[in-house]
Amino acid sequence: MYFEIGDYNALRKALQEMCVAFGNEFSEETVFNSKLVATELLSNVLQHGGGRARFRVERAGNEIRICVQSDHPYRPPEKSSCADLYAECGRGLYLVDAYCERRTYSEKDGITVFLKVR
Repeated sequence: MYFEIGDYNALRKALQEMCVAFGNEFSEETVFNSKLVATELLSNVLQHGGGRARFRVERAGNEIRICVQSDHPYRPPEKSSCADLYAECGRGLYLVDAYCERRTYSEKDGITVFLKVR
């Protein structure tokens, strides 16, 4: 599945479409985890990355691959860390990494995360 996201309405619509498609194929936990990870990555692009995102999601064997790209030249840190408990931001990539098997970055594909199918 491929989506162009330009605002939060488009984000909600894309996530709903992804969840409906995944609902027939994966457990409720896997669908929720995929939605959580995609929401975090895409919300960050809308808020900090120039406001437009390209979002691709597909099954790759026993994993779900989620790719998020933006026009903003942001390269995420190799290792994430969690912000202070009282900070208003700074936990997103930490949460993404907690739910994913691995995360990569490339100039071509942007951020790609891999979730284990349960």
